[in-house]
Amino acid sequence: MSTFPGSPKILKGGIVVLDPQSSAVLRIIPLQYNPDTLSRTFQIKGVGSEGGDRIEALRLKGPPVETIKVEAEIDATDQLEKADGLTTESGLHPLLSALEGLVYPSSTSIQSNNAAASGGNIEIIAATAPLTVFVFGPKRIAPVRITELSITEEAFDVELNPIRAKISLGLRVLTIDDIAFEERGGGLFMSYLKAKEQLASQSKSGAFAALGIGGLP
Repeated sequence: MSTFPGSPKILKGGIVVLDPQSSAVLRIIPLQYNPDTLSRTFQIKGVGSEGGDRIEALRLKGPPVETIKVEAEIDATDQLEKADGLTTESGLHPLLSALEGLVYPSSTSIQSNNAAASGGNIEIIAATAPLTVFVFGPKRIAPVRITELSITEEAFDVELNPIRAKISLGLRVLTIDDIAFEERGGGLFMSYLKAKEQLASQSKSGAFAALGIGGLP
């Protein structure tokens, strides 16, 4: 799956992992090949969506619940051809493990909770996951929670290391309903929303004639 010589450089989508307290960048996980499709759904938070006071019919309680579905492929062929040491030894295990680590609590937090439980502490604190940010070009940068991760390994080397796989990611955009406004995630969401508004302002308004009418009745 080598790149054709002279082909234009294409930006890669991916995930940036931030420390939730310091906002320091912990890891950047680029997609090796961008997906052919990216699907998004919006669950609208309308005040009057289920009936009620007529004055509430056009009100919105907050940002919609936006979910993103991405399916991507990864392949170790190029790295194996270059005799990359890590790939030769472990195949795609490191990259797949980096993605899987985003949906696991750390072993340190599990051990700490076990020690606390063994010491008679009945209040077990849920592990804090890192802040994940989905980046798909400079116009689409959003804080997200990974809600679904599916990995299909399709080919293996002689030591059963995966060398080709498909990844399916389900993401939920985090909004100010999920993260405090003053936190890093809240700021990222506001930038994401403002980018949408700026792009929308560049869209030219149509004319009634294009709809086959002269105006509204």
